[in-house]
Amino acid sequence: MNTVYLKYVLEVERCGSISQAAQNLFMAQPNLSKAIKDLEEELNYQIFYRNSNGVTVTEKGAEFLYHAQKMMEQMEEIEKLSERADMLSRQFKISIPRGSYIANGVTAFVADLQMKNGMDITVNETNALKTITNVADRGYNMGIIRYQLLEEAAFKSRLKNNKLEYEILWEFEYVLVMSKEHPLATKAVISVEDLQDYTKITHGDIEIPHTLKTGDVKEMHSQKTIYVYERGSQFDLLANVPTTYMWVSPIPDSYLEKNGLVQRACKAKNNRYRDVLIYRKDYKLGEYDKLFQKKIYESKIEVASVKCM
Repeated sequence: MNTVYLKYVLEVERCGSISQAAQNLFMAQPNLSKAIKDLEEELNYQIFYRNSNGVTVTEKGAEFLYHAQKMMEQMEEIEKLSERADMLSRQFKISIPRGSYIANGVTAFVADLQMKNGMDITVNETNALKTITNVADRGYNMGIIRYQLLEEAAFKSRLKNNKLEYEILWEFEYVLVMSKEHPLATKAVISVEDLQDYTKITHGDIEIPHTLKTGDVKEMHSQKTIYVYERGSQFDLLANVPTTYMWVSPIPDSYLEKNGLVQRACKAKNNRYRDVLIYRKDYKLGEYDKLFQKKIYESKIEVASVKCM
């Protein structure tokens, strides 16, 4: 059965007239009459009684029109599915920590995208627990979480409970970043004790799983602390307040030069971190996902080759 015929008979029922329906459908009345007659012959019963005032629906016809309406509604839903699939194919949502080498990879990823037909990209810089929620429950394609090695068991358990796959991107030590004018910038070896008189900048929304016992995570303390929530603020503060410093993952040279900063090694306890790529177990990696992975790995390799004093 041609589904166009369903559209025809539903319009005739709505108008109560074949001639009016033909006008609404932008077709000749004889063609519409023939289409309805052909459909009735196929069904082997009448849908409409014809009379001088127009048409009325037969008993069998009323039942047919009820199902015809349902079928047209289902066809509309099928078409919407296709539209939604097309919309999703033009969306890319990632959740990441505030790491400069990762931001550098994201920039390279966006620069390489073919966005001629339009594309929506969401980049959410946040902590590891929120990234897990974003990927597991909120439709994000992928995420990157960062944790100290001593937190690994707790995070792996959380990933398993949320049915998330993971790939280790990089294991590294945090470094110190500070202004070139910082009093410690030229010091060959910096110790934790050297930092006590200076102001630490740190992200204000870091969270760890509640399964970790209090005191298990040893934070690198300072008596003076500034809490920030986005990377722009941290660079402004570091560049313009030369008594501040920050513990970070290694930073690309281009970021350091642009902001007049240096990065320095500093030995401290519990200073081993991992960045881990995560995605849902039922998620099929697409072209954009693979390009994103490639650009993050390239950025990591570039930064990993930089030596800190």
